[in-house]
Amino acid sequence: MSFPRRMYEFLTMASVAHAKWDYEVSMSIIRNRKKLLILFILLMPILAISFLQAADVIGGKTAYGPAHYSTTIFLVSIAIGLGAGLITGCIGAGGGFIITPALMAAGVKGIMAVGTDVFHIFAKAIMGTTVHKKLGNVSLKLAVAFVCGSAIGATAGGYLNRKIYDIDPALSDAFISVVYATILLFLGTYAMMDYLKSRKGAVDAGAHGEGGHGGGKPAPITGMGLKLQALKIPPMIKFDEDYVAGGRKISGVIVACGGFIVGVLAAVMGVGGGFVTFPMFIYTFGISTMTTVGTDILQIIFTAGYASITQFAIYGYVFYTLAMGMLLGSLVGIQVGALTTKVVRGIDIRGFYAITILAGFANRATVVPKKLGELGYIEISKGLASGIEAVGFWLFWVCIAFFGFWLFAKFFGNLKALREEG
Repeated sequence: MSFPRRMYEFLTMASVAHAKWDYEVSMSIIRNRKKLLILFILLMPILAISFLQAADVIGGKTAYGPAHYSTTIFLVSIAIGLGAGLITGCIGAGGGFIITPALMAAGVKGIMAVGTDVFHIFAKAIMGTTVHKKLGNVSLKLAVAFVCGSAIGATAGGYLNRKIYDIDPALSDAFISVVYATILLFLGTYAMMDYLKSRKGAVDAGAHGEGGHGGGKPAPITGMGLKLQALKIPPMIKFDEDYVAGGRKISGVIVACGGFIVGVLAAVMGVGGGFVTFPMFIYTFGISTMTTVGTDILQIIFTAGYASITQFAIYGYVFYTLAMGMLLGSLVGIQVGALTTKVVRGIDIRGFYAITILAGFANRATVVPKKLGELGYIEISKGLASGIEAVGFWLFWVCIAFFGFWLFAKFFGNLKALREEG
C-alpha cells in the first residue's frame, strides 16, 4: 500500500473516531435535562443580545471578528454547527473539518475561527463528561503523559498562529487556508475515488463505513506498536492490565511525542485534541480499543481546554457567542443525521461527503490568491482575486445548503417510518 493511501486511511480512521466521540457526547447532552437547562440558560442572554442587533458583545471584538456582530452572524454559526452535525451524524466522519473553513467563509478571521472551534469542542466535552461511565478503561498514566506533550504542542501551535497574525492578518488567513486546503484536497480526492469505485460494484458498507457509532473488538497489536513498545526509554508506562496477562508497557516519552503532534494540530487547525489520537493509540502505540476510548476522551477535555483558554481566549481570539451557536446547531444536526442513515443509502451519503470536502477545499484554496496579492507576493487584480474567491465561496455554501436540505427532506419525508422503527 502506498504512503498517500496509508495516510488517507489513517486520517479517515481519525475522522471516524472523532465523529463517534462527537455523537456520544452530543447524545449525552440531549438526553440529560439538567445539561439542556444549563445550555438554555447560557443561550438566553446570547439570543436576547443577538436579536437586538447589538454590536461588540463579549467575544465580538471588531479587531478580530466580523465588522459588526449581528443576528445574522449568530444564525450563521447555528447553521454551521447544524451542517457539521448533519455530516457527523449521517456520515460518521468529517463534520469537524468544515467548521473553521465555514467560519472563515462567514467573515471571521482565521485565528479567531480556530480559537472558537477548539473552544466549542472544549465546551461540548465538558458538558458530555458523564459519557465516561460506558467508555471502558481509562489509563490515567497514559493520559497524563499524552497531555504533557499536547500542552507543549498546543503552546507551540498557538504561539505560531499568534505570531503569524501579528506579522499580518492576511498572512494568518493565508496560512490557515493553505493548511486546510491541503488536507481537504487530500481527503476529498481519496473520498471521491472510493465513492466512484463503490458505484462500480463494490459492496456498500453503509453510511458509517467501518467506523460507525458502534463498538467492535480490539484490533490486534500492529508492527509499529510492537517496535515502539520495545523501546525502553524511561519512564515506562504500564497499561492494558485488564486485557493482556501482565499488561503492556510503552515509554512515556513516546506517548508525550504523540501528544505534541496532536496539540500542534489542535492549536493550528482548531480540530480538537481527539482528531488523530484514536488511530494513533491503536495503530501506532498498540494500545487496546477499550483503553483508548476512555483515555482519548479524557485527554480531549484537557487538550482542547488548555489550547482554547491559554492560547486563544486570553488573547481575545474566541468568539463565545458563535461557539454557543455552533454547539446548539450541532446537537440538532447530529441527532437528525444519525436518524436519517436509516432511510438513506450509504453510497449516496459517501458521494455527498466527498463533494462537501472538495467544496471546502475550493473555498479555502480560492481565498489564497487574494491574500497573497494583499501581501504583495503575487501580482493579481483585485477584481480577478475577488472573482476567484466568490467562486469558492458560493460553491461551498451551495453544497452545504443542498446537502442539508436533502437530508432534512429525507428525514421529514420518512418521519412516520422513523417513529415506528424508534
